[in-house]
Amino acid sequence: MVSAHDIFTISGKKDFEKITMKVFRYQYENNMVYQEFCDLIRRNPSNAKTVEDIPFLPIQFFKSHGILSSPEPIQQIFTSSGTTGMQNSRHLVTDISLYEESYRKGFAEFYGNIENYCVLALLPSYLEREGSSLIHMVEDLIKLSHHPDSGFYLHNYDELITKLEELDNSGQNVLLIGVTYALLDLIERHSFQLNNTIIMETGGMKGKRKEIIREELHSILCKGFGVSAIHSEYGMTELLSQAYSLGNGIFECPPWMQILIRDTEDALTLIPEGKTGGINVIDLANINSCSFIATQDLGKKYPNHSFEVLGRFDNSDIRGCNLMVL
Repeated sequence: MVSAHDIFTISGKKDFEKITMKVFRYQYENNMVYQEFCDLIRRNPSNAKTVEDIPFLPIQFFKSHGILSSPEPIQQIFTSSGTTGMQNSRHLVTDISLYEESYRKGFAEFYGNIENYCVLALLPSYLEREGSSLIHMVEDLIKLSHHPDSGFYLHNYDELITKLEELDNSGQNVLLIGVTYALLDLIERHSFQLNNTIIMETGGMKGKRKEIIREELHSILCKGFGVSAIHSEYGMTELLSQAYSLGNGIFECPPWMQILIRDTEDALTLIPEGKTGGINVIDLANINSCSFIATQDLGKKYPNHSFEVLGRFDNSDIRGCNLMVL
């Protein structure tokens, strides 16, 4: 069995590969859905000898099956947002402390001590439903910041504008994390010139606005907030770890998370750096569910494990991933 200590103290490529292969064997033996999927495509611990040989479970399985590798009771269920009538993903979490350790250590890896920040959150579409893993994370970061002005904002934009300007003008380091459409709403009400604030968008128009390409979006946000770069967080209901972009849409992972890119025509074939394909995620914090997930995002991988997210698959574009999903 792999422990949380093993996962969160990974150092270097060999260490990552060794722990990853252990997690694969553990999940093949203990996650019946994943085992059945691996058997269907004839990949298992006897013939998968490297990280590149490991099968990635299509993310749709989180909608149709209970994905568990642990016999422990479920502590929390995170659910994805979706329009009425859609089947949402469900991530069954048996140990919430793994998630908390993952995002706390991940944040510190990229941004340092959370206590150096005042954390403001503009996440209306997430706050208005239950089961959001993002809300769980941000709520905890707000508490850990110990700043009296840290908190959530729903539709009280005027109050947020005043608070943001006061804090920034005082020299306080501020992290404003917001869903994309709400950040656009905010700068349509007020134009900022911020010097001590990180703007972090967490993606998605949630049906509120027309989708626009990242370069255009970040240009609009940079101008509206008066900042030189827009940061981004790449996470999802089915993961317990996040990748971060400190600008230019290039994401980096914490040491226990890695991205591989698969061929869009053949889901079992990986493609080299610099080519566009489907994003496969290894998230070792998912030890109790599934650490190997084939997402519906399109992207490119670059040297040093950095990557870019370029869009999403159209349903008609998903090939070779449909075994067992229905």
